[in-house]
Amino acid sequence: MAPIKISSKVEEEVWGDLKALAEESHQTVSGLLTEAIAEYVRRRRVRPAVLDHLEDSIERNETLGDLLAR
Repeated sequence: MAPIKISSKVEEEVWGDLKALAEESHQTVSGLLTEAIAEYVRRRRVRPAVLDHLEDSIERNETLGDLLAR
């Protein structure tokens, strides 16, 4: 996949830490940013199947949920 250019603002201390990590690990800042963004998206994205199971569980346990809410 072809890389794209992005522009963003980060705190100066965070930028310094990222540059230092890139140097220490013999990677580029761009490579570290790509890796970090990909990992963040993986952790935050909820798969549709998970949402379907959650919805089914809520429906099956509606009575219990009502009792616990009291």
